[in-house]
Amino acid sequence: MHRTLIPISALASIAVPLGLVAAEPPVQRLKDFAFAGQSAQAKALFESTRPSGDLDAEWLAAMSWVGRAGVFGEDWDLAADYAESTLKAAEKLLEGRELGSAPNAPLAIAVGAAIEALGKFYVAKDDRGQAIRFLRDQSRTYAGTGVETRINKNLLQLDLEGKQMPQVDATDLLSGRRMSADELRGNVALFFFWAHWCSDCRAQKPVLEVLERRYRSRGFKVVAPTRLYGYIERGHDVSPDRERAYIESRHVKGKPLLGKVPVPLSADNFVKFGVSTTPTLVLVDREGMVRLYHPGEMPESELAERIEALL
Repeated sequence: MHRTLIPISALASIAVPLGLVAAEPPVQRLKDFAFAGQSAQAKALFESTRPSGDLDAEWLAAMSWVGRAGVFGEDWDLAADYAESTLKAAEKLLEGRELGSAPNAPLAIAVGAAIEALGKFYVAKDDRGQAIRFLRDQSRTYAGTGVETRINKNLLQLDLEGKQMPQVDATDLLSGRRMSADELRGNVALFFFWAHWCSDCRAQKPVLEVLERRYRSRGFKVVAPTRLYGYIERGHDVSPDRERAYIESRHVKGKPLLGKVPVPLSADNFVKFGVSTTPTLVLVDREGMVRLYHPGEMPESELAERIEALL
């Protein structure tokens, strides 16, 4: 990835002058520094604009981007320092109340990002076991909240491959093909967790359609779990029944891939499998062992190579 580095000396043009406090945190500028891996610049900007005293949820969400800048820039001590500070301050704000179920609320963003950064810090320091223990503890602590799925994603990236595939809830299926209890036994299976609003999922579907057609005669199956989100196109809030009908009519019935494969509908599947990134791909061998857990898209050539090795 090409990175345009901004020297620290240039921060004079971005920082808020001494004695002045920004009314709102400079989140977008912190994000830009984070994605560029410019941890020193992110830290300098944050520290020059932060208000005195305890930080509110919005400022903690901004602070979490400094920790993420440390992760992207592999400045691990800075990543850990800011992630720990973010998490401790968030825990203080949460005393006596629940985090809530909204994953995009500022405090949930702060908590989720801080936990993710600390997990990556432990891995970078060659302590994978500590990372797994930490993420498991945090998953229990924040069970049922808006950050549980994100924590589980980070945990499963470290701890799912090479283990037996957990059972997918298939009690409610959309109008694709039905799914029997024994259908996947002895076959290679790819679980494609997708969302109806997800452009990356739309880009992945033609790839999976090609692979399903190419390998189905050799014992390759695709299962496509999804869930309801409470809205449809253009963000219109709708009832569960209307959203379900929308997904079936626009994305499942008669479609080249999803009209042929089982499409379980369950929010619990997304929490259990840590699907905070869509699509998420889980590849399982003939013995039911997970051989790939991959949040995000995969190109056809790379995915085909992984499938071929199991067939």
